[in-house]
Amino acid sequence: RRHGLNEQASSAGATRILVIDDSNTIRRSAEIFLKQGGHVVALAEDGFDALAKLSDFRPDLVFCDILMPRLDGYQTCAIIKRNPQFSGVPVIMLSSKDGLFDKARGRMVGSQDYLTKPFTKDQLLQAVLVHRRSSDIEANP
Repeated sequence: RRHGLNEQASSAGATRILVIDDSNTIRRSAEIFLKQGGHVVALAEDGFDALAKLSDFRPDLVFCDILMPRLDGYQTCAIIKRNPQFSGVPVIMLSSKDGLFDKARGRMVGSQDYLTKPFTKDQLLQAVLVHRRSSDIEANP
């Protein structure tokens, strides 16, 4: 019984995070920041790549770029949210412009938050902290 508690405690800190961005630089910097924060990270270069990885990786949180080829961030977020298996997973949109329209449109497709690029390590880890906590509360009221 005690072993199970320790296991839970150690995995509680490691959030499984999927980062979707067509920029290799953004993907890599997010990966470095998040791994330094003790999280488990998977990377996808566009919406199709992300959707292919979703079921196997089963993320606790998703960072999703808005402007991507083939399937943009809004479409990707909407597809993730329509899947009952992942509808409760917080999605945070990433954008290089800080626009009200983008934020509103992101909310319409179900995103929880919005982060402007370039982001700092602190901003990224703070977003994980806030949204991981809120999804934990929703899952275990």
